[in-house]
Amino acid sequence: MTSIARTLTISLSVAAAAIFLVFLSIVIWLDMTREREQAFCQAAAAILNRATVVDPGRELTIRATDGIRELKSNSPNLWYVVSYDNLTSEFGRELRPSLPFSLPYAGPTGFSVLNTLDQKSTFCLAVVRRGPSELVMMIGGAEVRLGQIARSFVLRNLFSIFLLAIAFASTVATGAFLSARFVARSIERVTKLALAIEPTAPQASISLDEVPLELKPLARALNRAFQEIDDYIRRQRRFLSNAAHQLRTPLTLLRAKIEDVTEPALKVELVRDVRRLSSLVSAMLDLARLQNHAIEKRPVDLAVVTRDVLADFSPSALDAGIELSLEQVEEGTPVVHGVEAAIRSALANLVGNALVHAHGAGRVVANLSRGSVSICDDGAGISPSCERIEPFQTGDPSKEGYGLGLSIVQEIMAAHGGTLIITSTPGRGTTTTLRFPEASEATPGESGSGNIEAM
Repeated sequence: MTSIARTLTISLSVAAAAIFLVFLSIVIWLDMTREREQAFCQAAAAILNRATVVDPGRELTIRATDGIRELKSNSPNLWYVVSYDNLTSEFGRELRPSLPFSLPYAGPTGFSVLNTLDQKSTFCLAVVRRGPSELVMMIGGAEVRLGQIARSFVLRNLFSIFLLAIAFASTVATGAFLSARFVARSIERVTKLALAIEPTAPQASISLDEVPLELKPLARALNRAFQEIDDYIRRQRRFLSNAAHQLRTPLTLLRAKIEDVTEPALKVELVRDVRRLSSLVSAMLDLARLQNHAIEKRPVDLAVVTRDVLADFSPSALDAGIELSLEQVEEGTPVVHGVEAAIRSALANLVGNALVHAHGAGRVVANLSRGSVSICDDGAGISPSCERIEPFQTGDPSKEGYGLGLSIVQEIMAAHGGTLIITSTPGRGTTTTLRFPEASEATPGESGSGNIEAM
């Protein structure tokens, strides 16, 4: 696609050139119609003047130029007399009527249209300065074409036309530049209005009051697209929330029926599967709540939340033969601002993932520091090929899992202005860190947005 500013500049330049040529043609035509005989006189005199070669004191020659040949071809009654001091050259003497003065003529310089002595016709008298003396030209019966008149007009007024063209071109160039800047700034203003719309609130729209008239159709189209996107997102969120709520009832009934299973091994397996499904449903509900409501932040003690989450997972860790422990790296109370339920959900997802997916892990440790909490395991680690966290992706492509939890954690941390950082070394374990804004400001060089960094 070409640049709008470039297209506008080229279009204005072409239009300006056409307007200038039309304007010049109109001026030539008005000059010719207002004083037709004077225009013919000046054109014929200019042709004859260019063809005249003067050798002072010796010879006066009229060269057979294209203009002279065309003038003679178009003027069957053409006659002219050219004199310079005592030198004279004449053409069509038999056609020349009696003149009202004797030759050689000695008068002021300029162009005049005079009557012949018998008052039956007119002729052109042109006196121009040529060297130390004047060149006198008398022309009659000349038929000059429009092209010759235009050429003569341009040559006579070449300097004035050049100055006018420069002024006109400067005006057009300035107008094109200002127009291009106006278009660019108008588009930039609409772009800023579009970028100001929060991604989490696409129901917002571009204010048409601040949009130029020419860009209003584009702004209306963008507003319509934003509205359709918002409607689609709302439908998807509503479906997700309804599906999660509908799944809770059959899961509760299923959990009650599992109690009647008499075979211990089968009962343990069914309980584990139901727990995973319940975790998935809870994660879906957390995501729906987080996307549909703005969070209200309050001080949250990470130490208290972490101890509660580890206590909740202690039975599961004991069944899996994994040791759960809590370590506080820095002194003081690790307090952050956020929603306690959401932070608890995010931390529970990380601990649950470590217990379920950290294959070969014997120990899971929660490390507390100012503004962050990390869950570390000594399991098999995550494959370096997994570079992004996607819903339902567990970090192990060879296995089918319930990876929606990490996507939920990302959403929760994004809502809190924090980051989810995952570092992993195959064979040595994985560390997942919830870093809240307080820690991000303290260490701006370290960042993460859910990407997996293999170490």
